Amino acid sequence: MSGLPRGLLPVLAGANFVIGAGAFLVIGALAPISRDLGLTPAQAGWILTTYALAYAVLSPLLVSLTGGIGRRRVMTLGMVLFGLGALGSALAPSAGGLLAARVVAAAGAGLTTPVTAAVAALLSAPEMRGKVLAYVFMGITLAGVIGVPGGSWIAYTYGWRTAFWAVAVLSAVFAVVLWLRVPAGLRFQPVRLRDLGGVLGDWKLMLAIGFTAVFLAAIYVPFTYLAPLLEARMGLGRDGVTVALLIAGLGGVAGNLVGGWLSDRLGPYATLLWLCGAQAALMPLLSLLPIPLGLAFLLLLAWNAAGFAFNSSQQIRVVVLAGARAPVALALNAACIYVGAAIGSALGAGVIDGFGLSALGVAGGITVLAAVAALVLSQRLTPVDRGASGA
Repeated sequence: MSGLPRGLLPVLAGANFVIGAGAFLVIGALAPISRDLGLTPAQAGWILTTYALAYAVLSPLLVSLTGGIGRRRVMTLGMVLFGLGALGSALAPSAGGLLAARVVAAAGAGLTTPVTAAVAALLSAPEMRGKVLAYVFMGITLAGVIGVPGGSWIAYTYGWRTAFWAVAVLSAVFAVVLWLRVPAGLRFQPVRLRDLGGVLGDWKLMLAIGFTAVFLAAIYVPFTYLAPLLEARMGLGRDGVTVALLIAGLGGVAGNLVGGWLSDRLGPYATLLWLCGAQAALMPLLSLLPIPLGLAFLLLLAWNAAGFAFNSSQQIRVVVLAGARAPVALALNAACIYVGAAIGSALGAGVIDGFGLSALGVAGGITVLAAVAALVLSQRLTPVDRGASGA
């Protein structure tokens, strides 16, 4: 961690907090948005799906196109775009306008998040990468703890547009903070579009990166529709949904910290394999709702802990396998987070239409088995063991 300028990690984590809050507040606000715009829960799910698809397409392209530009400029530009997307969402007159604004926000996030990861990973000592990346992504995890339930409470109390106004203000603040606190001229080996093509053409590396998409797809089958699920099956309203999301977010914080610690000790592969098993066991329990409220909260805590713990281990695998191509590979890995969110949201919509909300947990548990297959095959082709995690 000695190569990192003093105070840089909290700034990078804070920027990711704003990105995470703005990206995922729609999960807690899905019901108010649905009612205001006259959408079904499945239709409203496309608000997240559109953002996810736009991020998946735009992030690798934008990171490659800006590879020769100083990191401070790129991250500040990304935060400005993200703020403009949030502002457009707050002012959107219709569902179509909201979707268009979410594409702009996704472009900004696609520039910011992977660059924060690349800066943190490449400036830190190899044996500290797990902890450093866990710290940087703690921002997104805290967005689950504070931003998502906070956005939900604002959306239920003052309207969902107010929640987007809050994100727009925070984005403007952090655009200034990034410009002032990130060292000028911070550069690494430039990446170009040909580097993107090289990573995309490396099918073994892409299989390792693709694990992220499959793992997150399984989680987002139920997670996208958590607010309407809790409303319908547990009878929760504004306060109950907010508390449930807060508890789920606390689980995410715990998982993020434990995931970095486990990755540095057990290695990324073993950590990810255990987390897949935990998801396969926990998600089907969501289909048992309604259950006593205390047990439901405990389930959400454990489920999110196992979900958010994957980030550090997977990032380490990608950095080790990609080498000098790490910035582009990390952008693709971040894109796969949103590919997974898009696929999971779409699968969840189909499950709701075909089988109802109560089937979401079982569907997610089945989907995570595909993540296990992708992980095992990837490990056999490109092994990243305990020793390699610090390489």
